[in-house]
Parts: sequence; structure tokens; C-alpha cells
Amino acid sequence: MSDFDDVCLLLPTMDEVETVARVVEDFREAGIDEILVIDGGSTDGTRRAATEAGARVVEQSGRGKGQAVREAVRDHIEASYVVMADADATYDAADVDAMLDPLFAGDAEHVIGNRFADMRPGAMTRLNRIGNRLINAAFRAIHGERYRDILSGYRAFTRESFLRLHLTADGFGIETEMAVECVKNRIRVTVVPITYRERPGGSATNLHPIRDGGVIIIELYRKAKTNNPLFYFGSLGAVSTGAGAALTAYVLYRWFVHGAAHQIVAIGAVGAAILGIQLLVFGVLADMILSLHREQVTRYERALADRPAESSVDPASPTDGERTRGATDGESTD
Repeated sequence: MSDFDDVCLLLPTMDEVETVARVVEDFREAGIDEILVIDGGSTDGTRRAATEAGARVVEQSGRGKGQAVREAVRDHIEASYVVMADADATYDAADVDAMLDPLFAGDAEHVIGNRFADMRPGAMTRLNRIGNRLINAAFRAIHGERYRDILSGYRAFTRESFLRLHLTADGFGIETEMAVECVKNRIRVTVVPITYRERPGGSATNLHPIRDGGVIIIELYRKAKTNNPLFYFGSLGAVSTGAGAALTAYVLYRWFVHGAAHQIVAIGAVGAAILGIQLLVFGVLADMILSLHREQVTRYERALADRPAESSVDPASPTDGERTRGATDGESTD
């Protein structure tokens, strides 16, 4: 039996005919036999190339990488462990052992491949590199975890842990959303170093740095509403309070220097300051509620974990008290 009998490789594709067969063959040589290619409607022969290389191919019902990943794991994969990679030959199939080892050892439920550990020349443009660094820094500031490379498309996870994530992103924001949901659901995450190579000549990327980068930043901030409400509402409150303070300074300056009154602006300044303070207070209260909720969840999980130990006692066997009473009754009978 292979060590990867309960592992499925997931490759979301969209017009990857130049590289998909090579990726499938590389992972088969690495020991993974179950390979699922979920295609988003390619018109260049991607599905045929993947099938000929030995992969199982399905066409997704919707559009976008995020939708493809959700549909594939929930509807088309039964294996306990899933390795997710891109079909553009930028990831090294030889790294699959390092990706799966923490799962097999029980040390993690979700593994992220860190591309920055061994990024080959030309693998990422300077703009993309800067954008990745900024997004990772924003993730660390907002969600409090340092996953090093949250945009990495090379992942390994247990199917059970994936089904616990509430994922809604349809496009390239799926990796960001998975990272945020791992923090939110306290999924055990391990980051391992991987090799990241330049795309082979002839293949074109489906990523649009500015557009997709903006979507990712918005997704990070949107998710803070339920994972870090103090940051979410506090930042809005700080902006509103700052705007109110700036307008107040302008009104006072005009009054003292020029003797001009700006009643409408003054009303707006007061309104902005009040709104900002209310948002800050709401953020504090929401953060307290979230902390209490997490404490309750932790207690509930501990209670569930303790139940098997309690139920391991055979209900048909007498307790110490019953044995004592039985012995006493027996002595008195004699």
C-alpha cells in the first residue's frame, strides 16, 4: 500500500493545457494516484490533456477558483487528506511529503506552503512580491497570526477541517478566506518551506495583480468584522473621529483668524466625532462578546472531550459504593 492511499490531489484549472499534463505526471511520480482536476470551462484542451495524463476530470458548475475548490472538496472528494496546488507547474511535486507529514503526524489540520522560503528567479514580479508582503502584514495585524504566505496556492488539509470552514469567496480570494477561517475556527496550521518556480514559457497567468489584490484586501477587512471586531469597528471609529477632529480644527481656525462662522461644518464635525466614538465603543463591546463566545466554545469542547472518559465506565458494573453496601449486607446476613 502507498502512504498516499487516502490522499487526493486537487487541481483547479482554467486554460492550463500547456502545463496540466506535466503537473499530473509529476505528482503521480511523487506517489499520489488520486488526482482530481476541476475545470472552470477551459477552451484550450485542458480537460483532454489532464484525462490523458491519468487524472479524474470534472467540470465545475460555476465559475472562479474559490467555487471550484468548495465544490470539489464537498462533492467530488472522499479522501481524508487533500493536497491543493495550481496546475501551472510553479509548485514542486517533490514537496508533497513535507506538506503531508504534519497532517499524518497529527500536528496540524491545515498546512500552508511558504513560497518565499525558496523562490526561484522570475517566479514572482516585484509588484506581486511587494503586494504579497503587504497583504501578509495586513493579515498579521488584523487577525493576529503569522502564516508567512497566506496567498500560497499549495495547501494540504484534512477534509474534515475544510468542511468546518465557512467559505464564500469565488475567485482568488479563496486562499485568504481559508487562512482567516482557520484563525476563526482555531484550525491547527503549520507552515512549511516549499520551492516556487517561474511559470513555463507559453503558459499565461489568470491572476490580475491590481484587481485581485484589491479583492483580497477587501476580503481581509470584511472578515475582521467577525474575527476581530475591535479592529473592524475601531478603525472605522478612528477614521470618523479623526474626520470630526479635522473639521473642528478647521471651524475654530476660521472663527479665530477670519471671524467666519461655519455652522453647517461645525454640525458635521460634531456628528462625525459622535459617530466615531460610538463605533469605538461598539467595537469594544463586540470584542468582549466575541471573547465570551470563544470561552464558551472552549468549555463546550472540553466537556465533549471529557465525555468518553466518563462513559468508559461500564454502567452494568457495580460502583465502589454498591460493592461496599453489598459486602456489608453479606456480613450482616451471616
